[in-house]
Amino acid sequence: MNSYFLEAPSFDRQRERFLSAARMADASMTEWLHPLKGPREETLVTDVAVLGDPCAPSRLVVLSGTHGVEGFYGSDCQIALLDSLRTHGVPEGVSVVIVHLVNPWGTAWLRRVTEDNVDLNRNYVAFDRPLPANAGYESMHPIYLCPELEGPARSIADATLAACIARDGNAAVMSVVEAGQYVHADGLFFGGREPAWSNRTLRAIMEKHVADAQTAICFDLHTGAGAFGHPMLMAITAKAYPMLSRMQALYGPWLHTIVTSPSSTTDTGIAATATGYTSQAMLDQLSDVDLMQFVIECGTYDPARSHRLLRDDHWLHLFGDPFDATGRRIKAALLEHFLPADTHWRELTALRAQQVFARAMSSLASTPPDKDAPDRSTHPGIAP
Repeated sequence: MNSYFLEAPSFDRQRERFLSAARMADASMTEWLHPLKGPREETLVTDVAVLGDPCAPSRLVVLSGTHGVEGFYGSDCQIALLDSLRTHGVPEGVSVVIVHLVNPWGTAWLRRVTEDNVDLNRNYVAFDRPLPANAGYESMHPIYLCPELEGPARSIADATLAACIARDGNAAVMSVVEAGQYVHADGLFFGGREPAWSNRTLRAIMEKHVADAQTAICFDLHTGAGAFGHPMLMAITAKAYPMLSRMQALYGPWLHTIVTSPSSTTDTGIAATATGYTSQAMLDQLSDVDLMQFVIECGTYDPARSHRLLRDDHWLHLFGDPFDATGRRIKAALLEHFLPADTHWRELTALRAQQVFARAMSSLASTPPDKDAPDRSTHPGIAP
Protein backbone atom coordinates (compact mmCIF):
# COMPACT_ATOMS: atom_id res chain seq x y z
CA MET A 1 0.00 0.00 0.00
CA ASN A 2 1.24 3.50 -0.87
CA SER A 3 1.97 5.14 2.46
CA TYR A 4 1.28 8.65 1.19
CA PHE A 5 -2.09 9.70 2.52
CA LEU A 6 -3.12 13.33 2.90
CA GLU A 7 -0.42 14.71 5.21
CA ALA A 8 -2.51 16.66 7.71
CA PRO A 9 -4.45 16.45 9.83
CA SER A 10 -3.90 12.97 11.20
CA PHE A 11 -5.85 10.84 13.64
CA ASP A 12 -2.72 10.10 15.70
CA ARG A 13 -1.81 13.76 16.08
CA GLN A 14 -5.35 14.75 17.03
CA ARG A 15 -5.57 11.94 19.56
CA GLU A 16 -2.18 12.85 21.01
CA ARG A 17 -3.36 16.43 21.60
CA PHE A 18 -6.56 15.20 23.23
CA LEU A 19 -4.78 12.74 25.52
CA SER A 20 -2.26 15.38 26.53
CA ALA A 21 -5.05 17.82 27.45
CA ALA A 22 -6.87 15.08 29.37
CA ARG A 23 -3.75 14.21 31.35
CA MET A 24 -3.13 17.86 32.18
CA ALA A 25 -6.73 18.12 33.43
CA ASP A 26 -6.25 14.99 35.56
CA ALA A 27 -9.07 13.17 33.78
CA SER A 28 -9.82 9.49 34.31
CA MET A 29 -9.36 7.74 30.95
CA THR A 30 -10.76 4.65 29.24
CA GLU A 31 -10.28 3.56 25.65
CA TRP A 32 -12.38 1.53 23.23
CA LEU A 33 -10.25 -0.14 20.59
CA HIS A 34 -11.56 -0.20 17.03
CA PRO A 35 -10.92 -3.46 15.11
CA LEU A 36 -9.45 -1.78 12.01
CA LYS A 37 -6.46 0.42 11.29
CA GLY A 38 -6.13 3.89 9.85
CA PRO A 39 -4.53 4.88 6.51
CA ARG A 40 -1.09 5.01 8.13
CA GLU A 41 -1.66 1.67 9.90
CA GLU A 42 -2.35 3.60 13.09
CA THR A 43 -4.40 2.10 15.92
CA LEU A 44 -7.90 3.55 16.05
CA VAL A 45 -9.53 4.26 19.40
CA THR A 46 -12.52 6.02 20.87
CA ASP A 47 -11.28 7.63 24.09
CA VAL A 48 -13.41 8.66 27.07
CA ALA A 49 -12.25 11.28 29.58
CA VAL A 50 -14.16 11.72 32.84
CA LEU A 51 -13.55 14.68 35.15
CA GLY A 52 -15.06 15.20 38.58
CA ASP A 53 -16.91 12.66 40.69
CA PRO A 54 -17.99 9.89 38.27
CA CYS A 55 -21.01 9.23 40.48
CA ALA A 56 -22.13 12.87 40.55
CA PRO A 57 -25.88 13.30 40.02
CA SER A 58 -25.36 15.68 37.06
CA ARG A 59 -23.28 14.98 33.94
CA LEU A 60 -22.07 17.20 31.11
CA VAL A 61 -21.47 14.97 28.08
CA VAL A 62 -19.67 16.04 24.88
CA LEU A 63 -19.42 13.80 21.80
CA SER A 64 -17.20 14.32 18.75
CA GLY A 65 -16.71 12.53 15.46
CA THR A 66 -20.15 11.00 14.85
CA HIS A 67 -19.47 11.94 11.23
CA GLY A 68 -15.76 11.08 11.18
CA VAL A 69 -14.21 13.94 9.19
CA GLU A 70 -16.23 16.42 11.27
CA GLY A 71 -14.41 15.10 14.33
CA PHE A 72 -11.44 17.47 14.02
CA TYR A 73 -13.65 20.43 14.88
CA GLY A 74 -15.31 18.48 17.68
CA SER A 75 -12.00 17.31 19.06
CA ASP A 76 -10.62 20.85 19.10
CA CYS A 77 -13.68 21.95 21.10
CA GLN A 78 -13.17 19.09 23.55
CA ILE A 79 -9.50 19.98 23.99
CA ALA A 80 -10.43 23.60 24.70
CA LEU A 81 -13.00 22.40 27.25
CA LEU A 82 -10.37 20.26 28.96
CA ASP A 83 -8.02 23.23 29.11
CA SER A 84 -10.76 25.33 30.73
CA LEU A 85 -11.60 22.62 33.26
CA ARG A 86 -7.92 22.25 34.15
CA THR A 87 -7.92 25.91 35.12
CA HIS A 88 -11.34 26.27 36.73
CA GLY A 89 -12.23 22.76 37.89
CA VAL A 90 -15.55 20.92 37.85
CA PRO A 91 -18.33 22.09 40.18
CA GLU A 92 -19.41 19.86 43.05
CA GLY A 93 -22.24 17.55 42.06
CA VAL A 94 -21.23 17.53 38.38
CA SER A 95 -19.01 15.28 36.31
CA VAL A 96 -17.89 15.80 32.72
CA VAL A 97 -17.84 12.91 30.24
CA ILE A 98 -15.98 13.60 27.00
CA VAL A 99 -16.29 10.98 24.25
CA HIS A 100 -13.51 11.59 21.74
CA LEU A 101 -14.15 10.51 18.14
CA VAL A 102 -17.13 8.18 18.21
CA ASN A 103 -16.31 7.13 14.63
CA PRO A 104 -12.49 6.95 14.70
CA TRP A 105 -12.27 5.11 11.37
CA GLY A 106 -14.13 7.91 9.60
CA THR A 107 -11.95 10.55 11.23
CA ALA A 108 -8.72 8.77 10.30
CA TRP A 109 -9.77 8.12 6.71
CA LEU A 110 -11.33 11.59 6.31
CA ARG A 111 -14.76 10.15 5.62
CA ARG A 112 -18.18 11.12 6.93
CA VAL A 113 -19.22 7.46 7.19
CA THR A 114 -17.95 4.43 9.08
CA GLU A 115 -15.87 1.51 7.83
CA ASP A 116 -19.14 -0.09 6.61
CA ASN A 117 -20.16 3.00 4.59
CA VAL A 118 -22.76 3.66 7.31
CA ASP A 119 -23.97 7.13 8.19
CA LEU A 120 -24.14 6.87 11.99
CA ASN A 121 -27.00 9.36 12.11
CA ARG A 122 -29.09 6.87 10.16
CA ASN A 123 -27.90 3.80 12.10
CA TYR A 124 -29.66 4.14 15.45
CA VAL A 125 -32.78 2.22 14.49
CA ALA A 126 -34.38 -1.00 15.70
CA PHE A 127 -32.85 -3.63 13.43
CA ASP A 128 -35.12 -6.32 14.83
CA ARG A 129 -38.08 -4.52 13.27
CA PRO A 130 -38.90 -3.55 9.67
CA LEU A 131 -36.42 -0.88 8.62
CA PRO A 132 -37.52 2.52 7.33
CA ALA A 133 -38.41 2.38 3.64
CA ASN A 134 -37.20 4.97 1.14
CA ALA A 135 -38.78 4.07 -2.18
CA GLY A 136 -37.84 7.40 -3.71
CA TYR A 137 -34.14 6.61 -3.43
CA GLU A 138 -34.35 3.50 -5.61
CA SER A 139 -34.49 5.30 -8.96
CA MET A 140 -31.66 7.60 -7.89
CA HIS A 141 -29.28 4.92 -6.63
CA PRO A 142 -27.53 4.44 -10.04
CA ILE A 143 -26.40 8.09 -9.87
CA TYR A 144 -24.23 7.19 -6.90
CA LEU A 145 -22.74 4.09 -8.54
CA CYS A 146 -21.19 6.01 -11.44
CA PRO A 147 -17.77 4.40 -12.08
CA GLU A 148 -16.22 7.63 -13.37
CA LEU A 149 -15.20 10.73 -11.45
CA GLU A 150 -15.02 12.60 -14.75
CA GLY A 151 -16.08 11.64 -18.25
CA PRO A 152 -19.23 10.61 -20.14
CA ALA A 153 -20.69 8.40 -17.41
CA ARG A 154 -20.30 11.15 -14.80
CA SER A 155 -21.87 13.65 -17.19
CA ILE A 156 -24.88 11.36 -17.58
CA ALA A 157 -25.16 10.89 -13.82
CA ASP A 158 -24.91 14.66 -13.27
CA ALA A 159 -27.57 15.29 -15.90
CA THR A 160 -29.88 12.71 -14.32
CA LEU A 161 -29.52 14.35 -10.92
CA ALA A 162 -30.06 17.81 -12.40
CA ALA A 163 -33.22 16.60 -14.15
CA CYS A 164 -34.61 15.25 -10.88
CA ILE A 165 -33.91 18.58 -9.21
CA ALA A 166 -35.46 20.54 -12.08
CA ARG A 167 -38.59 18.40 -11.90
CA ASP A 168 -39.08 18.15 -8.12
CA GLY A 169 -36.94 20.91 -6.64
CA ASN A 170 -33.65 20.60 -4.80
CA ALA A 171 -35.19 20.46 -1.33
CA ALA A 172 -37.50 17.60 -2.28
CA VAL A 173 -34.72 15.58 -3.93
CA MET A 174 -32.29 16.05 -1.06
CA SER A 175 -34.99 15.18 1.48
CA VAL A 176 -35.24 11.79 -0.24
CA VAL A 177 -31.52 11.14 -0.69
CA GLU A 178 -30.51 12.38 2.76
CA ALA A 179 -33.35 10.62 4.58
CA GLY A 180 -31.23 7.48 4.58
CA GLN A 181 -31.77 4.08 3.01
CA TYR A 182 -31.27 0.56 4.31
CA VAL A 183 -31.12 -1.49 1.11
CA HIS A 184 -27.94 -0.52 -0.75
CA ALA A 185 -24.71 -0.90 1.21
CA ASP A 186 -22.88 0.78 -1.70
CA GLY A 187 -25.26 3.74 -1.72
CA LEU A 188 -25.25 7.19 -0.24
CA PHE A 189 -26.61 7.84 3.29
CA PHE A 190 -26.71 4.10 3.98
CA GLY A 191 -28.16 3.36 7.42
CA GLY A 192 -26.73 -0.13 7.73
CA ARG A 193 -28.22 -3.56 8.30
CA GLU A 194 -27.05 -3.89 11.88
CA PRO A 195 -25.69 -1.61 14.60
CA ALA A 196 -22.27 -0.31 13.57
CA TRP A 197 -19.22 -0.64 15.84
CA SER A 198 -19.50 3.04 16.73
CA ASN A 199 -23.20 2.63 17.56
CA ARG A 200 -22.53 -0.29 19.90
CA THR A 201 -19.54 1.45 21.46
CA LEU A 202 -21.35 4.70 22.17
CA ARG A 203 -24.24 2.83 23.77
CA ALA A 204 -21.78 0.96 26.01
CA ILE A 205 -20.08 4.21 26.97
CA MET A 206 -23.39 5.85 27.85
CA GLU A 207 -24.39 2.83 29.94
CA LYS A 208 -21.08 2.95 31.81
CA HIS A 209 -20.77 6.68 32.38
CA VAL A 210 -24.19 8.35 32.12
CA ALA A 211 -27.06 5.89 32.71
CA ASP A 212 -26.96 6.32 36.50
CA ALA A 213 -27.15 10.13 36.41
CA GLN A 214 -30.15 12.11 37.60
CA THR A 215 -29.64 14.93 35.10
CA ALA A 216 -27.47 15.21 32.00
CA ILE A 217 -26.80 17.70 29.24
CA CYS A 218 -25.28 16.18 26.12
CA PHE A 219 -23.80 17.86 23.04
CA ASP A 220 -23.08 16.11 19.74
CA LEU A 221 -20.65 18.26 17.70
CA HIS A 222 -21.02 18.57 13.91
CA THR A 223 -20.04 20.73 10.95
CA GLY A 224 -21.26 21.15 7.40
CA ALA A 225 -24.89 22.33 7.56
CA GLY A 226 -26.16 25.88 7.71
CA ALA A 227 -24.76 29.32 6.96
CA PHE A 228 -20.98 29.68 6.79
CA GLY A 229 -19.50 30.27 10.23
CA HIS A 230 -22.84 30.10 12.04
CA PRO A 231 -22.87 27.58 14.92
CA MET A 232 -26.45 26.40 15.30
CA LEU A 233 -27.68 24.90 18.55
CA MET A 234 -30.32 22.28 17.84
CA ALA A 235 -32.61 19.81 19.55
CA ILE A 236 -33.33 16.92 17.16
CA THR A 237 -36.04 14.50 18.22
CA ALA A 238 -38.66 12.18 16.76
CA LYS A 239 -41.26 13.52 19.19
CA ALA A 240 -41.69 16.18 21.82
CA TYR A 241 -40.45 15.31 25.30
CA PRO A 242 -40.67 17.09 28.68
CA MET A 243 -37.09 18.39 28.84
CA LEU A 244 -37.55 20.45 25.66
CA SER A 245 -39.13 23.25 27.67
CA ARG A 246 -36.11 23.39 29.97
CA MET A 247 -33.79 23.37 26.97
CA GLN A 248 -35.68 26.27 25.44
CA ALA A 249 -35.59 28.15 28.73
CA LEU A 250 -31.84 27.57 29.02
CA TYR A 251 -30.87 28.82 25.57
CA GLY A 252 -33.90 30.83 24.44
CA PRO A 253 -33.98 31.88 20.78
CA TRP A 254 -30.55 30.32 20.15
CA LEU A 255 -32.21 26.89 20.10
CA HIS A 256 -33.67 25.36 16.93
CA THR A 257 -35.99 22.41 17.61
CA ILE A 258 -36.42 19.89 14.77
CA VAL A 259 -39.02 17.13 15.08
CA THR A 260 -38.13 14.52 12.47
CA SER A 261 -40.62 12.62 10.32
CA PRO A 262 -40.94 11.54 6.67
CA SER A 263 -42.79 14.80 5.92
CA SER A 264 -40.79 17.19 8.11
CA THR A 265 -38.89 20.15 6.69
CA THR A 266 -36.34 22.51 8.20
CA ASP A 267 -34.24 25.45 7.03
CA THR A 268 -31.29 24.45 9.22
CA GLY A 269 -29.57 22.40 6.51
CA ILE A 270 -29.92 19.04 8.23
CA ALA A 271 -32.22 16.22 7.06
CA ALA A 272 -35.50 16.43 9.00
CA THR A 273 -36.72 13.35 7.11
CA ALA A 274 -33.99 11.10 8.47
CA THR A 275 -34.40 8.40 11.10
CA GLY A 276 -31.71 6.90 13.29
CA TYR A 277 -30.22 10.07 14.77
CA THR A 278 -27.77 9.79 17.67
CA SER A 279 -29.88 12.34 19.54
CA GLN A 280 -32.97 10.14 19.56
CA ALA A 281 -30.91 7.08 20.44
CA MET A 282 -29.55 8.82 23.53
CA LEU A 283 -33.04 9.93 24.56
CA ASP A 284 -34.33 6.37 24.18
CA GLN A 285 -31.41 4.71 25.96
CA LEU A 286 -31.25 7.21 28.83
CA SER A 287 -34.98 7.41 29.42
CA ASP A 288 -34.48 7.31 33.21
CA VAL A 289 -32.21 10.37 33.08
CA ASP A 290 -33.48 13.95 32.86
CA LEU A 291 -31.58 14.41 29.61
CA MET A 292 -31.19 17.58 27.55
CA GLN A 293 -29.83 16.33 24.22
CA PHE A 294 -28.32 18.98 21.94
CA VAL A 295 -26.49 19.16 18.63
CA ILE A 296 -24.06 21.93 17.73
CA GLU A 297 -23.93 22.20 13.93
CA CYS A 298 -21.45 24.67 12.43
CA GLY A 299 -22.27 25.82 8.92
CA THR A 300 -19.67 25.70 6.16
CA TYR A 301 -20.23 25.86 2.40
CA ASP A 302 -23.37 25.56 0.31
CA PRO A 303 -25.33 22.27 0.17
CA ALA A 304 -24.73 21.68 -3.54
CA ARG A 305 -20.98 21.70 -2.93
CA SER A 306 -21.43 19.33 -0.01
CA HIS A 307 -23.39 16.86 -2.10
CA ARG A 308 -20.84 16.95 -4.93
CA LEU A 309 -17.95 16.34 -2.55
CA LEU A 310 -19.75 13.48 -0.81
CA ARG A 311 -20.37 11.94 -4.23
CA ASP A 312 -16.68 12.32 -5.10
CA ASP A 313 -15.56 10.69 -1.85
CA HIS A 314 -18.12 7.93 -2.34
CA TRP A 315 -16.67 7.29 -5.81
CA LEU A 316 -13.15 7.31 -4.37
CA HIS A 317 -13.86 4.47 -1.94
CA LEU A 318 -15.82 2.44 -4.50
CA PHE A 319 -13.58 2.84 -7.54
CA GLY A 320 -10.56 5.04 -6.78
CA ASP A 321 -7.42 5.10 -4.66
CA PRO A 322 -7.32 7.33 -1.55
CA PHE A 323 -3.50 7.30 -1.75
CA ASP A 324 -3.01 8.70 -5.27
CA ALA A 325 -3.06 12.33 -6.37
CA THR A 326 -6.78 12.26 -7.19
CA GLY A 327 -7.56 10.70 -3.85
CA ARG A 328 -5.54 13.32 -2.00
CA ARG A 329 -7.27 16.09 -3.94
CA ILE A 330 -10.70 14.73 -3.02
CA LYS A 331 -9.72 14.32 0.62
CA ALA A 332 -8.34 17.87 0.80
CA ALA A 333 -11.55 19.29 -0.65
CA LEU A 334 -13.71 17.25 1.72
CA LEU A 335 -11.63 18.32 4.71
CA GLU A 336 -11.92 21.98 3.74
CA HIS A 337 -15.67 21.58 3.46
CA PHE A 338 -16.08 20.18 6.96
CA LEU A 339 -13.16 22.06 8.59
CA PRO A 340 -12.69 25.37 6.76
CA ALA A 341 -9.21 26.87 7.00
CA ASP A 342 -10.70 30.35 7.33
CA THR A 343 -9.34 31.82 10.56
CA HIS A 344 -12.53 33.64 11.50
CA TRP A 345 -14.62 30.49 10.94
CA ARG A 346 -12.43 28.59 13.37
CA GLU A 347 -12.35 31.36 15.96
CA LEU A 348 -16.09 31.97 15.91
CA THR A 349 -17.14 28.32 16.04
CA ALA A 350 -14.64 27.56 18.79
CA LEU A 351 -15.79 30.50 20.90
CA ARG A 352 -19.46 29.66 20.51
CA ALA A 353 -18.94 26.05 21.57
CA GLN A 354 -17.26 27.14 24.80
CA GLN A 355 -20.05 29.64 25.50
CA VAL A 356 -22.64 26.90 25.07
CA PHE A 357 -20.70 24.52 27.32
CA ALA A 358 -20.29 27.21 30.00
CA ARG A 359 -24.01 27.90 30.13
CA ALA A 360 -24.74 24.19 30.40
CA MET A 361 -22.21 23.81 33.21
CA SER A 362 -23.73 26.73 35.08
CA SER A 363 -27.17 25.16 34.74
CA LEU A 364 -25.97 21.81 36.06
CA ALA A 365 -24.05 23.41 38.92
CA SER A 366 -27.08 25.45 39.99
CA THR A 367 -29.42 22.43 40.03
CA PRO A 368 -28.82 20.66 43.37
CA PRO A 369 -29.62 16.94 43.60
CA ASP A 370 -32.17 17.62 46.34
CA LYS A 371 -33.87 20.58 47.99
CA ASP A 372 -31.29 20.75 50.80
CA ALA A 373 -28.28 20.95 48.48
CA PRO A 374 -26.52 24.33 48.26
CA ASP A 375 -27.08 26.62 45.28
CA ARG A 376 -24.00 26.75 43.03
CA SER A 377 -25.26 29.16 40.42
CA THR A 378 -21.99 30.23 38.83
CA HIS A 379 -19.16 28.48 37.04
CA PRO A 380 -15.90 30.31 36.34
CA GLY A 381 -14.60 30.53 32.82
CA ILE A 382 -16.28 31.85 29.69
CA ALA A 383 -19.40 33.76 30.61
CA PRO A 384 -22.60 32.09 29.39
